[in-house]
Amino acid sequence: MTDNKIATVELGNGGPQIGVQGLGCMGMSEFYGDTDESAARETLETALAAGVTLFDTADVYGLGANEEFLAPFVGAHRDEITLATKFAIERKDDDPHYRGVRNDPAYIRQAVEDSLRRLNTDVIDLYYMHRRDPAVPLAESVGAMAELVRQGKVKQLGLSEVTGTELREAYAVHPIAALQSEWSLFSRDVERSAVPAAVELGVTVVPYSPLGRGFLTGAFTDAAKDLSKGDFRRFQPRFTGDNAKANAALLEPVHKIAAAHGVSAAQVALAWVQQRAQVHGLTVVPIPGTRRSSRLLENVAATRLTLTDQELALLEPIAGRVAGDRYPDMSSTSAARE
Repeated sequence: MTDNKIATVELGNGGPQIGVQGLGCMGMSEFYGDTDESAARETLETALAAGVTLFDTADVYGLGANEEFLAPFVGAHRDEITLATKFAIERKDDDPHYRGVRNDPAYIRQAVEDSLRRLNTDVIDLYYMHRRDPAVPLAESVGAMAELVRQGKVKQLGLSEVTGTELREAYAVHPIAALQSEWSLFSRDVERSAVPAAVELGVTVVPYSPLGRGFLTGAFTDAAKDLSKGDFRRFQPRFTGDNAKANAALLEPVHKIAAAHGVSAAQVALAWVQQRAQVHGLTVVPIPGTRRSSRLLENVAATRLTLTDQELALLEPIAGRVAGDRYPDMSSTSAARE
């Protein structure tokens, strides 16, 4: 590690060395209101300069627009980055509220071709199943993904929002490099079975929304009042009304610890996630999303912040007291299948 770059870790078993923090690119195209494209592109370059090398997207973000947005950056830095994208969530142009889940092999084969075209690359470094469809045998889905590895279209495989049992079942078909699930001070259901399985198998855990979709940073206190109409957080149960009020009160120890270290609440929340690596004995690479270079630099600085045992103890009870679910419909999450 150089003075100006973050530490690196191995992705999965025998994978590439990647920065210990990645970048979630979803918000650069959709979901969090309007985006300044030039600022977002500057953020990508700032991230790489800081040692962030795992860049995460999905075919569903902006109906493919996020992959297309990333393509020039990918082309300019192909040998320097680890590119991750996902399949499985199906949307419709004529129905903005529709969300389907498809894991069938024919869909997977078409999805990877579409992603490769939009990203303008001949190989995807890490290809995730974004959500699990229990109606399709996992062996069929992972088997189709494994074939993509054999064909040279994909280098490593990942799963998102799966249980420990599902992770073990998938790994028996083909090695899984990464498990991506929501993990933060507010969301810890991944610890029930998935984290122990990841430890056992040597799977890297990639926490998404490690900042509680911005709520842990104090950027907003009530989504319905503070965020634009195009922001999907307005529809997440824990961020509005009485739930938001109750959850904001849970952040007192976060702010207290931040003040003691002279850092931001976001950095404390990220440091907590980063330290799950030591707590559980596995590799953890969170992917906080941001569209601003200044926020990116603040986030990566959290990789150098170590919380004391006493501070971790103060933060420990928070998740158990959070009001409201992660999504309005939890049926596609691993928690629904535990």
